[in-house]
Amino acid sequence: MAMKDRMKIRERNKPEIFDLIREVFGMNTQVHTGHMKAVKQSVLDGTSKWSAKLVITVVSAQGLIAKDKTGTSDPYATVQVGKVKKRTRTVQQNLNPEWNEQFYFECHNSSDRIKVRVWDEDDDFRSKVMQKLTRESDDFLGQTIIEVRTLSGEMDVWYNLEKRTDKSAVSGAIRLHINVTIKGEEKSVAPYHVQYTCLHENLFHYLSEKEAGNVKLPQARGDEAWKVYFEDTAQEIVDEFAMRFGIESIYQAMTHFSCLSSKYMCQGVPAVMSTLLANINAFYAHTTASTAQVSASDRFAASNFGKDKFVKFLDQLHNSLRIDLSAYRNNFPHNSPEKLADLKSMVDLLTSITFFRMKVQELASPPRAATVVKDCVKACLKSTYEYIYENCYELYNREFQPDPSEQQHEQEDGANGPHAKSLDYWTKLISLIVSVIEEDKTTYTAVLNQFPNELNVGQLSAATMWTMFAQDIKYAMDEHDTVRTSAEYMNLHFKVKWMYNKYIEDLPEYKDVTPEYPSWFEPFVMHWLAENERLSMDFVHAAVDRDELDGFTKSSEHAKFSCSVVDIFTQINQRFTIIKRLECPDPEIVNRYMRRFSMTINKVLLAYADRIVEKFAKYCSEKTISLQACILMNNIQQLRVQLEKVFESMGGEGLDEEAADILKKLQGSLNEVLDQLSKIFSKSMIKRLHESIQQLSNALADIKGGGNIALGQPTQKAYVESEADAVLAPLMQVMDSNLTELNTNCEKTVLKRILKEMWKIVISDIEKVVVLPPMNDMSEAASADIGNRNLTPKQCAVLDVALDSLKAYFHAGGQGLKKGFCEKSEELKSLRYALSLYTQTTDMLIKTFVQTQTSQDAPSVRETLGDVSIQVDIFTHPGTGEHKVTVKVVEANDLKWQTTSMFRPFVEVNMIGPHLSDKRRRHTTKSKGNSWSPKFNETFHFILGNEDEPEAFELHICVKDYCFAREDRLIGCGVLQLREVVERGSCNCSCYLGRHLHVDDTGGTILRILSQRTNDEVARDFVRMKSDRRSEGGDG
Repeated sequence: MAMKDRMKIRERNKPEIFDLIREVFGMNTQVHTGHMKAVKQSVLDGTSKWSAKLVITVVSAQGLIAKDKTGTSDPYATVQVGKVKKRTRTVQQNLNPEWNEQFYFECHNSSDRIKVRVWDEDDDFRSKVMQKLTRESDDFLGQTIIEVRTLSGEMDVWYNLEKRTDKSAVSGAIRLHINVTIKGEEKSVAPYHVQYTCLHENLFHYLSEKEAGNVKLPQARGDEAWKVYFEDTAQEIVDEFAMRFGIESIYQAMTHFSCLSSKYMCQGVPAVMSTLLANINAFYAHTTASTAQVSASDRFAASNFGKDKFVKFLDQLHNSLRIDLSAYRNNFPHNSPEKLADLKSMVDLLTSITFFRMKVQELASPPRAATVVKDCVKACLKSTYEYIYENCYELYNREFQPDPSEQQHEQEDGANGPHAKSLDYWTKLISLIVSVIEEDKTTYTAVLNQFPNELNVGQLSAATMWTMFAQDIKYAMDEHDTVRTSAEYMNLHFKVKWMYNKYIEDLPEYKDVTPEYPSWFEPFVMHWLAENERLSMDFVHAAVDRDELDGFTKSSEHAKFSCSVVDIFTQINQRFTIIKRLECPDPEIVNRYMRRFSMTINKVLLAYADRIVEKFAKYCSEKTISLQACILMNNIQQLRVQLEKVFESMGGEGLDEEAADILKKLQGSLNEVLDQLSKIFSKSMIKRLHESIQQLSNALADIKGGGNIALGQPTQKAYVESEADAVLAPLMQVMDSNLTELNTNCEKTVLKRILKEMWKIVISDIEKVVVLPPMNDMSEAASADIGNRNLTPKQCAVLDVALDSLKAYFHAGGQGLKKGFCEKSEELKSLRYALSLYTQTTDMLIKTFVQTQTSQDAPSVRETLGDVSIQVDIFTHPGTGEHKVTVKVVEANDLKWQTTSMFRPFVEVNMIGPHLSDKRRRHTTKSKGNSWSPKFNETFHFILGNEDEPEAFELHICVKDYCFAREDRLIGCGVLQLREVVERGSCNCSCYLGRHLHVDDTGGTILRILSQRTNDEVARDFVRMKSDRRSEGGDG
């Protein structure tokens, strides 16, 4: 009666249990009541009618403890049910024995237990003694005790070997195959594990249906929370069934995991499944002292749930997870925290599956969770890109809600994808790609953070999107022509660059790699540069015209150049800023851009310089300093200054060699233009300077007195300095007024260039006007005037001091020209040389002339007017050292002369050289009537003396037409220098005749100096001969 009362109390206190079971299995009240009565009667009948047949197969054992001295054991097993005990054979020296022996038992009491014990068989003397004392001669290796009531059906189970007492030392497990047949239940009742599975699954699905297909998760806490599968009533049902019929907790867990796998996308379920599988892994993979020698795969193979069954649905789950993760952006929206939590748990679940395969199944190399997740993310990103690529406009309008007019424009274009007529598609596509990358960076990276060293979703998203985008836009740009303006391509270039710099360049796979995107846009950037070159050329002309219209005024109060320069370089710098903002990472492409841009700068600045040169002359005045002329020169200088700044901003010395060469050549060209303008400007000042230098010459001529000046004496030095100041006064007055204005209006560099030109003009004009005035026709009036201008030693000294003052003036204490420039200038050297010649004797000057003028016959080479055949012999007296030159004039040939009157040619032979003032210097032949190839055969002798060698002399030969009562007319002249005869001693040659003789600057200087020595007969004759020219009358 006690049992019956307990059943009634149970039914009364827990009616919800019985109601839930009835509802789960869908039974009506009448049928359920009938089943309850049958169960109660079965319980009341007790165990008197209960019996079962047991077939127990002892399969094997693993990880047994070693008991023998040899480090092994000789194990055998005993199986006892009730009072019946059976024994396996002994396996010698093996800690992992296999028996595979089957035993049959009958059991008539459900409370009986099966005792399985493992022993180490011993056969030595000590064991026999122990057998008499304890009845156990063998060593105990472990045992397991199984309640018969917990068995049903057929089972293949590993049981851990347990201790018999606290002092026992055991390890390992034993595998048993048990088949239980209960009387009366041979066909109608399933094994208890199958019954439990049915109960658990029906409870799970019934409760899910009540939650509209969702899973209501129990609120459990603590280390054992994973064993709580349902809320109170349902959990109590499954726990009681498991306790009564020996259902292992691991079997319960695996059954619930199997149920959850059908609902893994429900909220919160992935986290529960991940925890559950982690504990299943721990159960099989984590060893204890008693299971250390048993592999996890063997323990799992002995699972009552079924190895193949669990592995199969775990593989199916793994595949399903991969499919859903490959669409994580749709399945787990970034704006749903609950779904994001499920996404994170799903990755944890994948990790647990991988751990299960590696540790429990002991697979060699299962797919790593990080690799699987990475592949899934890639697949999702690829499908996402393809979707936004094909639906770009629609998604952009939905995501960013642009202006309606822009949408209308897209509809008019009728374009759903990229096409050559519009670049707007690509900018919208970039915006969509960036929004995807941002979501992955800010949301999904933080969620999928289980593999920080192997997976960064934000980086993977950026890399995958960029790879696909790069391929598409590259092909698109290759197919594009320039139907759109180049500015649109530049804007797209900037958008792509921004995307790359912000999201791509820091990715590990792109670090230290030159990106490819600049090459896609290179043709369009080049086209843009060409367009801007054309615009810049138009802008240059407009800027100059506008500047000219304004009168080339200064651009600001403190500037010395006009607005056109500012405008041009503002435009150039704007263009360069755009190129610089491209931040092109490919040095080769940058070099090509720089070369093209350098060509544009070169063309623009040279065009501007040409316009300035074209207009410059009309702004130069001979009377005053023109402000506009100064500004124009300053403009060119400012071009050079700004060009240098542009050069530095483009890279300076690190700039591409070809581009740098273009800019350096341009700098040189602008320098030449500035020199050209400086010369033109300085020429406008020549008249003013010439007048002042003429006054200087007159003032110098007024200085009387001869004799040498000793500048070492203070009184004479002071006198010369005062005279020099007085002589320079007119020149200084003009220069002061001009330079003051120039200093105010010109840049320093421009002023120095003008100073250089002024220096050259002043020094050259002093030489030409003061020191070496032009040679005249040697008339009596002219000769008197030249004589008055012949410089005395005192005048030379004054002029020398005046030159020093001029140098100091132009140097201006370091603010003007460098002293080195003044000293090394060719003009000053020539002037000083001319002054030095004033102190030389006529003989010395003539000797210098002969030695330096080696090309006097040059005119006869260009135009031959005939030739004279002569024989020259040189004899040197061995005693006195005097030289005697014998000249035989043989004939003249092919004289070019036309006349209507009597033609009477004759030859004049002149000896030119030093120390001939007291000797005969000229011989003439007799004239021949009307013969253009006359024969003379006349011999003449010249005595040279012994002061100089024959190399210091030359023969001046001329043919003239004799005229009675008037001056003979020159037909032609030539020179034979005796240095050509000295080595041979005798020479037969033809002296070709020219219209005049050629002299260089040195010869001209000597002639000008000698021309002023009108009282010197030798000098006068020398100048006359060297200056004589054929008249035009003989040419017909």
